[in-house]
Amino acid sequence: MSPSMHAVRLGLNRGWTEFAQSLRSTQDQGYYLFTAIMVVGYLFLRRNSEVEGTDLSMPSVALPSILGALIAFGVIIGPAYALAMEKEDGTLLRHKAVPHGLRGYFTGQLFFQSASLVPQLLVILVPSFLLFDGLMADPSGWLTVLWVLALGLLATMPIGMVIGALVPSTQKVGTWGMLPVMVMAGISGIFYPVQRLWDWVEVLAQLLPMYWIALGMRSAFLPEDARQLEVSESWRPLETVGVLGVWAVVGTLMTPMVLRRMARRQTGSQVEAARDASLQWVH
Repeated sequence: MSPSMHAVRLGLNRGWTEFAQSLRSTQDQGYYLFTAIMVVGYLFLRRNSEVEGTDLSMPSVALPSILGALIAFGVIIGPAYALAMEKEDGTLLRHKAVPHGLRGYFTGQLFFQSASLVPQLLVILVPSFLLFDGLMADPSGWLTVLWVLALGLLATMPIGMVIGALVPSTQKVGTWGMLPVMVMAGISGIFYPVQRLWDWVEVLAQLLPMYWIALGMRSAFLPEDARQLEVSESWRPLETVGVLGVWAVVGTLMTPMVLRRMARRQTGSQVEAARDASLQWVH
């Protein structure tokens, strides 16, 4: 086996180990439960509401958009925090010392973030399908969910890793990462149609991956005549593949370069200084 493939295999093993530990973590279990309560609770409160101008219930329209936002948010912020913390505790420095170690690290993160989406989606989808009718108009929509998830993951995870590589400390992730993602969610048609925004904001939203992830999820869940709610009254699947594909390719090419540059500049003394600063912040 080549050194590169060996690094990938080690990364997959690391990703699986982290995912298994996550499932047993009370903190992660609490996060899944909290997210499910917030989303399902909101949908339950709006269960008797209909979307203006249609006969669609609010839960049927809101659920796929919310899922798209949660996917993008989790896959950006999760890797950003993980990378920032592992810069501080020396994990990345140890990966740098191993041949193809950064490739293995990227593989592990990709597997871990992909696997972590499964319980997050299940705790929302299972109670939602038990409580609300008409959430999936056609069973073939599940195939659309799969390819939108795959492309959305590849399009957004590199953003999180670049943020984690660039931030000076873990505490800065909330400012450098969470705030821009919240702004992106606010203009991406998650909470209201982008057509109601200023023209330049509508254009900007359609350059960002979160809009297309949410649009793809709506196309999977909603009936065909719900297209009238969208820009150009179309699900635009080719455009969805194109925009998310561009983000995925650019991110895949740029992320290793950013990680290598960060790794070259990182030293043991910097790790020690970051660790001391983190301890002082905690105290």
